[in-house]
Amino acid sequence: MRTSRDQETKKLITRRSLLLGGGKIALFSLLAGRLYYLQVTESEKYKTLSENNQFNMELLPPIRGRILDRQGIPLALNKDNFRIEIISEQTKDILGTLNKLRKIIKIDDVNIKRILREIRSKRGFVPVSVADNLKWDDIASVAINTPYLPGVRIDVGRGRFYPYGENAVHVTGYVSAVSETEQTGDPLLELPDFRIGKSGIEKALDSKMRGSAQQRQVEVNAVGRIVRRLPGKAQKIGNDVDLTIDVRLQQFVNQRLAMGNSRPVPVDDPRVIMALKKGERLPTGVDPASGTVNFNKYGKLVSQESGAAVVMDAFSGEVLAITSTPGFDPNRFTHGLNARDWERLLANPLSPMTNKAIAGQYSPGSTFKMIVCLAALEAGIWHEKNKVVCKGYIDVGDARFHCWKKYGHGPIEMNQAIEQSCDVYLYEIAKRLGIEKIAAMARRFGFGAKSNIELPGERAGLVPSSGWKKSTLGQKWHQGETLITSIGQGFILCTPLQLARMTAGLVNGGSMVTPRLLKSIIPPNSDSNSLNLNPKHLKVVVDGMNRVTNGALGTARGVPRASSSFKFGGKTGSVQVKRISLDDRRAGKVKNKDKPWAERDHAMFIGYAPLNSPRYVVSVVVEHGGGGSTMAAPIARDILEKTIKLDPITL
Repeated sequence: MRTSRDQETKKLITRRSLLLGGGKIALFSLLAGRLYYLQVTESEKYKTLSENNQFNMELLPPIRGRILDRQGIPLALNKDNFRIEIISEQTKDILGTLNKLRKIIKIDDVNIKRILREIRSKRGFVPVSVADNLKWDDIASVAINTPYLPGVRIDVGRGRFYPYGENAVHVTGYVSAVSETEQTGDPLLELPDFRIGKSGIEKALDSKMRGSAQQRQVEVNAVGRIVRRLPGKAQKIGNDVDLTIDVRLQQFVNQRLAMGNSRPVPVDDPRVIMALKKGERLPTGVDPASGTVNFNKYGKLVSQESGAAVVMDAFSGEVLAITSTPGFDPNRFTHGLNARDWERLLANPLSPMTNKAIAGQYSPGSTFKMIVCLAALEAGIWHEKNKVVCKGYIDVGDARFHCWKKYGHGPIEMNQAIEQSCDVYLYEIAKRLGIEKIAAMARRFGFGAKSNIELPGERAGLVPSSGWKKSTLGQKWHQGETLITSIGQGFILCTPLQLARMTAGLVNGGSMVTPRLLKSIIPPNSDSNSLNLNPKHLKVVVDGMNRVTNGALGTARGVPRASSSFKFGGKTGSVQVKRISLDDRRAGKVKNKDKPWAERDHAMFIGYAPLNSPRYVVSVVVEHGGGGSTMAAPIARDILEKTIKLDPITL
């Protein structure tokens, strides 16, 4: 019996062993088959996946090229940007670490909220920016305390820097982060710290200065953490841009224009603080944090002058200075402008974001009178010696058109009319000349068309005609509108750059130059741009411009300094912003000082120097500045005198 049980037990064990062995064989076969499938059949697929998990390509942004003036002085460059970052997985108490850090460097509550929001949206090993553009003292203080600041690290990047700030901002422009609408699919634009040009030369030549990116291989783990960076090519540097601007002159022009007839002081100046305590308020548009305010001759606080100025070589078209005031600090855009400062810039009634030199459109006023005189002489309907008796007004139909001089200029010839800026003389010419011939001459001198200077945002202005009015307004042109146009008022509009270009054409012998900012562009042959004007006719109007500043009755005769040997010529202009009504005339309310600032005339002046051998031309527009002779002409005088002293063309 025992033997029989033993035999049964052996059989049972044998069956179980066979089943277990068979199961092992089947499982091993399944595993072997799976391994064969993965390692042989799908080997290429998983080899690729494995390599992609191990190595990624890291995009290295190029170093942006510099913007240089004509002497090689940087207007825009790159400098080290010291910044603080935090890695959330390396600290147990993020908020506690940030609170310790804000005792060392300034971090406001808004930034704290931003940091915490970014930490929640990113993986724990991804660094989040805490503060950037820090000074060396701040970095040193953080470095000393890093043992007590877990997760905090110091990093060094490259940031755009503008040494001359608002003095050259409308030339250089600024860079800022790429917006969603500016994404083109280029992976370079998707980098979080990448910046592109938003205005000025930075925008116009962005692709040239940006350069091309490089790639570097990095080893990462399965969750994307970078383990190590492999050696690769160095970052590329974009192309530098060489400008015709002379930064010494550019800085002077900007500051002189902003000053006007007042004295500029910082808002934290004790005199400003004292005035505020006495009840005065900062003028509209002045930045209370870092702006500049002017003291006028009455000791009152006023804002910087709003306007534009252009200095140009009359023969080559090289722009030596081009400025618009007020400006703004482009450095604040490099690392992101907060919403409050952005709204303040947009709301500023003086429009600091607009480059008024190329985009400000103004009636040219009396600076346009030389064009009308030339048109009459060239058309053969007028002679320079023709006399007109100005009695202060002229009647055309049932309308009366006034001269700026209430009781008139008396008998007057053409160069005298330019010298004294007689409106009645121009009215008489306009009656015989007609709007079409005036418009044709204006277009020959570049009005109504863009000059295609290398800056974005240029506007063309407007040259009115009977056809333009009919097609645009659906109305008939009237003779009175021709008279108004002849003194640079009414529909006609131009930019300060166009005024400088016009002045160059008048004093260089009658050739239209193309304004240019890039030194690499070869100046066009002046012969091919000749206006084919009679030299005698040009001499008549230029002689009138000479008499404006140097004649006994010139509208700007008091502007040249008696003690100075420096001489220049030019033409004043005052442009009405609001028409003077008959009631205002009767009440005597025709002076700018009696009007609100926004209703005062624009002040204008175009000029050239040296007097007997013109080389440099300037145009100055001061918005609501009042008289051209009292506001714009002194500014232009100082600019031309500075230009002659520097003489950047012959350096």
